[in-house]
Amino acid sequence: MASSLISKRTYWAVFIYVLLVSHACNGFYLPGSYMHTYSTGEEIFAKVNSLTSIETELPFSYYSLPYCKPPKGIKKSAENLGELLMGDQIDNSPYRFRMNVNEAVYICTTSPLNEHEVKLLKQRTRDLYQVNMILDNLPAMRFAKQNGINIQWTGSPVGYTPPNSNDDYIINHLKFRVLVHEYEGTGVEIIGTGEEGMGVISEADRKKAAGYEIVGFEVVPCSVKYDPEAMLKLHLYDNVTSVNCPLELDKSQIIREQERVSFTYEVEFVKSDIRWPFRWDAYLKMEGARVHWFSIMNSLMVIFFLAGIVFVIFLRTVRRDLTRYEELDKESQAQMNEELSGWKLVVGDVFREPNCSQLLCVMVGDGVQITGMAVVTILFAAFGFMSPASRGMLLTGMIILYLFLGTAAGYAGVRLWRTIKGTSEGWRSVAWSVACFFPGIVFVILTALNFILWGSKSTGAIPISLYFVLLSLWFCVSVPLTLLGGFLGTRAEPIQFPVRTNQIPREIPARKYPSWFLVLGAGTLPFGTLFIELFFILSSIWLGRFYYVFGFLLVVFLLLVVVCAEVSVVLTYMHLCVEDWQWWWKAFYASGSVALYVFLYSINYLVFDLQSLSGPVSAILYLGYSLIMAIAIMLSTGTIGFLMSFYFVHYLFSSVKID
Repeated sequence: MASSLISKRTYWAVFIYVLLVSHACNGFYLPGSYMHTYSTGEEIFAKVNSLTSIETELPFSYYSLPYCKPPKGIKKSAENLGELLMGDQIDNSPYRFRMNVNEAVYICTTSPLNEHEVKLLKQRTRDLYQVNMILDNLPAMRFAKQNGINIQWTGSPVGYTPPNSNDDYIINHLKFRVLVHEYEGTGVEIIGTGEEGMGVISEADRKKAAGYEIVGFEVVPCSVKYDPEAMLKLHLYDNVTSVNCPLELDKSQIIREQERVSFTYEVEFVKSDIRWPFRWDAYLKMEGARVHWFSIMNSLMVIFFLAGIVFVIFLRTVRRDLTRYEELDKESQAQMNEELSGWKLVVGDVFREPNCSQLLCVMVGDGVQITGMAVVTILFAAFGFMSPASRGMLLTGMIILYLFLGTAAGYAGVRLWRTIKGTSEGWRSVAWSVACFFPGIVFVILTALNFILWGSKSTGAIPISLYFVLLSLWFCVSVPLTLLGGFLGTRAEPIQFPVRTNQIPREIPARKYPSWFLVLGAGTLPFGTLFIELFFILSSIWLGRFYYVFGFLLVVFLLLVVVCAEVSVVLTYMHLCVEDWQWWWKAFYASGSVALYVFLYSINYLVFDLQSLSGPVSAILYLGYSLIMAIAIMLSTGTIGFLMSFYFVHYLFSSVKID
């Protein structure tokens, strides 16, 4: 009875403590996941993100073009690490909305356009740059028809060029359609996760919460030629006449020198049945679900095919040989030892130290770190913690996870080093190499690409201050954690090899074809499970689409892990059967060679699917980022295959009793 009372008091104490802590500390919430309601007439200001184009992949600041500036000056929004790395630059704008007030409004008239401004506007128009506006964390969405099909886009174009014309026209009038849902604020228990802390919203706050939620943000762009003399008499937010879009070319605003451009917009609020939790559904319409299922079924067929081969190896070949061997007496075993063939002949060399053993340990350590980061990131994304509403959260989460998984990388690399060498001597060099190998490669590539972006004056260039932040995170967080993991690896028991290694290495029989042909060819099987999903990922990165099917990605990733393990085991066994005891690196590259096909597919995607991508700068950027992705995939898949092969070889030879 007393113990039950103590346990109840303990539960209550913990509950009260959690409540107190939640009110004492700053609350944590996912950007875009906190509902905001507005009362009628309440002012809401839109924000503007960087100008983007699928033709150049070079983002530029919104205010690099002669657009109207806010009356109180430009203010940058707080951005997370992921947004900065992706080139997002979110600023305030003069576009003001008043809840449920339909109006057509004047903003400003520019000074006469000079030669530089005209050249810049024409270039941005020809490169198909988009203006990306955000209202209540929702990007502006527009609908266009191409070949009779409705296509959904985010953003509005800077301008347009009519067919068979050398003239360009600027988009200077935007028609907004804001979908709102009336929220009563009753009958629902709301948990507040704002900056003031976490807790249940009171009844008074519940009444304040009643109002209208923004559940949709659509835009129709058009070009309108205004009389600059008449427009200059207007002031900011004065009402103007509503415009019907589209208009004839002679009534559109052409881009040329000494032209004054007047900017206006109109807004219409429309009540909608869409509720706030489902407002992102319009952006995330699942297209191609059958294709995703086809990808998974294709992967399953490959897995079952390889599983059948592994089943035959284990149950028919290996088990049969081991059973026959164990049934013989010692004299017969000695006689059989002289007649051994295949993998049993390399028993004295199979665990001989491989070439470049430190590099192998370093790559396996980095592979463990990348694989762990991928698993946790995809899991969190599949459960909705890294939705597109949380801009930059996916990349930020990946970086943080990578930093803290340095401990696992150092542990895996140093423990493998101890296993191969039989001693801890030199573990610091291994741990330092693990901490610097992959990040160093990424740093060199990003620095080279950054010089190109700086030269283009793109917002995609990493600022110097962010460089110092990244270097600080690398050397103050990742490196110490990797060294800590290496130290823990020296304290762990090394894996004992089941057989002794001969002093003189056995000669490997000559083969008609180099064994590396088979190793490189093995990468086609893991690539077969991956390439369909890879198309959607590349499209989301380079064509400005939202990637949201993380559930499918999780399944494909798990299937990829299984295929990599199976391929590596089969290739390792095949090499051992032909008395090739140098299996270490071949086991790594049997599954890691999938990265070669990923990079070749990226080039194929650039040539045939990114035909709109123009200029050598854009192509270099694309290939640079694709190279980073391919190296990460090689380290991850190679590590999966190597560790599975190591376990297989260890298990196989632990059953053999040959002196």
